[in-house]
Amino acid sequence: MRSKAGILVTLMLGTIMASLDSSIVNISLPIMQEQFGSRMDEVQWVVTAYMMAFSVFMPLTNWLKNRIGFFNLYVASLSIFTIGSLLCSLSHSLEDLVVSRVIQAIGGGALQPTVLAMLTYIFPPEIRGKMMGWWGFGVVIGPALGPTLGGVLTEHLGWPSIFWINVPIGILTLAMCYVYLGFMRHQEKVKQRFDTPGFLLLTTFLVTLQLGISRLEKDSTTVYGFVLYFAVAVLALVFFILWEKGRRDGIYDIRIFRNWTFVSALMVTGVRSAALFGGVFLLPFLLQRHMHFSEMNAGLLLLPASLTLAAMMPLAGNWVDHHSPRGIAIAGLLLLSLTMVLFGRMDVGSSVTFIVITMLIRGMGLGCLMTPVTVATVNAVPRPLITQASSLNNLVLQVSGAIGVAVLSVVHQQAGDHFLGRGYTEPAAEHLALQYSFSVSAALLIVAIIPALFISNRRAQHHPQAATAKIP
Repeated sequence: MRSKAGILVTLMLGTIMASLDSSIVNISLPIMQEQFGSRMDEVQWVVTAYMMAFSVFMPLTNWLKNRIGFFNLYVASLSIFTIGSLLCSLSHSLEDLVVSRVIQAIGGGALQPTVLAMLTYIFPPEIRGKMMGWWGFGVVIGPALGPTLGGVLTEHLGWPSIFWINVPIGILTLAMCYVYLGFMRHQEKVKQRFDTPGFLLLTTFLVTLQLGISRLEKDSTTVYGFVLYFAVAVLALVFFILWEKGRRDGIYDIRIFRNWTFVSALMVTGVRSAALFGGVFLLPFLLQRHMHFSEMNAGLLLLPASLTLAAMMPLAGNWVDHHSPRGIAIAGLLLLSLTMVLFGRMDVGSSVTFIVITMLIRGMGLGCLMTPVTVATVNAVPRPLITQASSLNNLVLQVSGAIGVAVLSVVHQQAGDHFLGRGYTEPAAEHLALQYSFSVSAALLIVAIIPALFISNRRAQHHPQAATAKIP
């Protein structure tokens, strides 16, 4: 019998690298900004360029899976991501770093949707929530260790060390693939024609949307540049939908959007991602720049949230298998909204106890939200569409996160300039700008409750179709 633990750990390690990379980078952004002499809107591209490139390559998951199979796709993605990490550690300018992050994203873009689809194919519905919960437990080890590890490495070895940490993990994971996932090498492959027009139209939409938001941040006196980019993005999306309509070999089967349960879960993912990614982007600037914690201490303060999230993931997965995702997801949204309000109240002199309690609530909220919404998304579609559903879920997650980072950067910059113009001191203006930005995040999370009400309230049902590599 194949080892469930071996399969889970092998799949965990691939996504741990991506999640570790995301959380470990944020804590080092202020140091990168100082070393490269860049503005906040420039250093944000270390995060947004990765997320944007991540989203561009993510739609290729389904086509690549059909052409080369899950095993080869996972191994290739791991290899490219590991090479990209090494290049990031060798970067000597912000431009070099951003380019290297894009290379990372080429490999990372397929990792999480591939792993999610592999889990769904291998494990039957009656234990899927449990398996995803344990997988999620492993995945959040990255965010759990990331801020603390990033703070220690940055303070003692410099920011390049946060990237080369991925290299040994990547090599180990590649070796484990041949031990525990080798049975998937025999998966049947399909010579599906590549939908070049559809891919180009979708890429145009994703890139121009992000560039438009970034343009708005750089040019606060006019919205003409943003409107132009946004118009191109809308046109590209419209033509993409028209091109894909009725096609069975396209990038996405857009008929999947007729499934309101699936769409509702995607909407929750999108709104909470925009709020959380943007909030996480601002947290290091709150803790380090405004509250004057060192990189290591800021990382330690973020640790309770991640550890609580890690503990909650298996519990939430087990809950979904035996009950329903809707109620626990709504509870998660309310808890996360509360933490955003509490972040806004933090200031110089706030007690460590207050910060730690806020982080613990944040971890509980994330634990109540992540696994239930993910399981609800993949369980809302039939087996043939699971890979596309997984890809779309992660695409929405990344695109919304990139938009959230850019939008909250705009909000922060504009609010800070506003309060400085009214005669506030720089520390006071910074605090009010952060407070305003976190309030926007809290409002977005409250709005996400509306689509959460339409998430399926039923447990996963067993489908008669069995996966090729199913494990009992």
